[in-house]
Amino acid sequence: MKVTKAQAQANRAHIVETSSTLFRERGYDGVGVADLMAAAGFTHGGFYKHFKSKADLMGESATCGINKTAEQLHGIQLADFVNFYLSRKHRDEKGKGCTLAALGGDAARQSDDIKAVYEAGIEGVLEVLQGNEPKVSRAEIIDTFAHVLGALILSRACPDDSPLADEVLSVCREQILDKLAPQGDKKQVHQGRQPV
Repeated sequence: MKVTKAQAQANRAHIVETSSTLFRERGYDGVGVADLMAAAGFTHGGFYKHFKSKADLMGESATCGINKTAEQLHGIQLADFVNFYLSRKHRDEKGKGCTLAALGGDAARQSDDIKAVYEAGIEGVLEVLQGNEPKVSRAEIIDTFAHVLGALILSRACPDDSPLADEVLSVCREQILDKLAPQGDKKQVHQGRQPV
């Protein structure tokens, strides 16, 4: 039975979304084309009907994952973003979490084409965060994002039940929130804002 153009596009989108999750969970080298296609419910042979190469899929899946992160950030205050990003829930859900944290290290070892996807994605996230907090400087947004990203990566590098994993999240979350709060409002930033 012949697949319609609309169905082929839907299949491709499904492969991209499935791959985005698997790449975040296992890294680019941790999953092959056959595994990606099987997880999406297709045969390995159909891969090249949709993509030129695994690198092509890597770029599309990174764009998909980063765009989803950026979409979820619209309207979120910086302190709430920090609380969520440095939560145990986000740390433990690599496949559902931020693509930049899950794959940034892998992207650094990829081609310039893949790096360009990440550069555009980082810029997009920074723009959304800046739009949510127009009074906060771009330098502060970059500093905050780099800090939360690094803290999440350090926490994930520890065993799941490691006290250090939680300590990194907690210490960095508190330090960032203290830095974000205006001098008189430091207590207010922490009240009622427990990590998700």
